[in-house]
Order: sequence, then C-alpha cells, then structure tokens
Amino acid sequence: MKIAFDVDVLAKQMDINRMVHQVADWGYKYIEQSPHPRINPFYKHPLFSKECEAEYRKALRETGVEISSFIVVYRWSGPTEEQRKMAVENWKRMIEIAVDMGVPVINTEFSGDPNQQEICNGMWYRSMEELLPIIEREGLRVEVQSHPYDFCELNNEACDLVKSFRSPNLGYVYSSPHGFFYDEGKGDVRSMLKYAGDELTHVLFADTFNQTLDCRYIANPPWLNQRGKSDVTIHQHLAMGEGDVDFDGIFETLREMDFANRQLKADAPKVGGDNIACVSMFGFPEKMDKQAPEARERIERELL
Repeated sequence: MKIAFDVDVLAKQMDINRMVHQVADWGYKYIEQSPHPRINPFYKHPLFSKECEAEYRKALRETGVEISSFIVVYRWSGPTEEQRKMAVENWKRMIEIAVDMGVPVINTEFSGDPNQQEICNGMWYRSMEELLPIIEREGLRVEVQSHPYDFCELNNEACDLVKSFRSPNLGYVYSSPHGFFYDEGKGDVRSMLKYAGDELTHVLFADTFNQTLDCRYIANPPWLNQRGKSDVTIHQHLAMGEGDVDFDGIFETLREMDFANRQLKADAPKVGGDNIACVSMFGFPEKMDKQAPEARERIERELL
C-alpha cells in the first residue's frame, strides 16, 4: 500500500520544487498530484510545459519521492455535449502525461449536475465508451470517486457504476470527508467500504462534520441550510479526529478487507499496482507541519 499526501494545500503556497521537498520532509514517499494550475488545472486542458516537467522530475530525483497518482476533474459527464467532448480531449492528454511520467493511477470525480442526473449519467457512459479502450491499452488504473454536488453522490450507486464495466482498469475511491453524502448522513463506513469490495483501490483520509445534522454548518441566507442539492453542498477536509467521521470503523474494516496487501497478491483484482491511502487535509494549512506527519503515522500504525 502506498501512503500519499494530496498536495492541494501546498500548491497554493509554494512552487513545485518546495512542494515536493515539503512532502519528503513530512516523511511521505508518495505525492497525489491534485489539480495544479501549471499541470492539470480544474476543468481546463492539461498544461505541463517542458520547464514544469523538468522542475518536477528534478525535485523527485532529489527527494526520492514518487507520484502515486494524478487527480483530474473534468466535465466528462456534461451536462452539455460540448463540455463532454472537451473533457474527453483533456482526458486523452492527461493519459499521455501519466504514461510519460510513469504514474500508473489517475483519480477522478463523476462531476456533472445532481439536478440533471439522467442526462449526466448518459454523458458519463458515452465518455467511458471512448476512454476506457485507451485506458486499458495504456495499462492505467482510473479510479472514480463521488464528490458532493456530482450527478451521483451515493456510495453504493457510485460503486455500481464502476462495477458495471467489469474492468480491472477501473477502481473506486472512498473519500472519508464525503462519506456523509455517500449514505445521506448515516456515516456507516463499514457498510460502504464492504459494498465497494474489490473495486476499492483508494481511500482519502480527512475528517468532516455531518452536514445533515442541525448547525454543524451554517450557511447564509438561512434557507440554504438543509435545502438539498439544488442549493448548496458543504463539507470539510480536516485532520482525523476533528469531525464526525468514524475512523476507527474505517481502519477496522480496511484491515478486515486486507486493503494494504490486496493489490500485491497474485490474484490482484486491478491493474496499476498498490492500493493507495492518501492524506487529503486542506482546512488548516498552518497546522500541517504537525498534522501531516501525524496522519501518516496513524495510517502506518493502523494498516501496515
């Protein structure tokens, strides 16, 4: 199992060289490269100039850190056909970048619009029909997560969408800070992880509050609170223990599932190498020097 750090919070504060060295200083061996304005910006076509690639490769050599995975977020589920087509072109370029960089995994979101689920579902399948043959040809693993305000927000439905392709090149990402959206506030992490089963190749570790409980979050104007998808979704990416997520249940279930070793076995269900446990905390950059190493140490203690 690879333990990675999502560098979203660092990319907003420092250049690529400092970002990679900071991850190494915190004791991580892997970076999960979330959308970055010079590499894989949100929704837009990938960039990654020769100068940017050289800077990144140099920092990786200096530190011994590797990129476990890229995160991309594109409108591959529309809701318009123009958006979908542009997203597919973005995907094709990002696949080229991943192959060139020797990165075996791309982590993504369903995107779309929860108020247009039917059209977005169809758009997503149309995009997958174009992209999956390329993904399989290149030997990559693409992992999909459901994000708040995606056309699909529920854990079991998201798993079923991934499972429908029966492909070793597709996996499922369980994002713990999104979990209260996944089962509409129950927070039954054990049930959700077990339902994912062998599709589960990636877990994001961060805490959040249960947005379905009164006054966990307060939005203004007041009618936005608990009005549903058409108005607002809200969550956080805090350090483990600062919110409502049942991390004891997550770790216990991952041990029962042998998550740390499953992809290392001869009958590994997916391509792309090790499963990934990624620390995905964004909320308080000023606390990261303490919280980032602590999160890594807890994952090591609980799962390795």
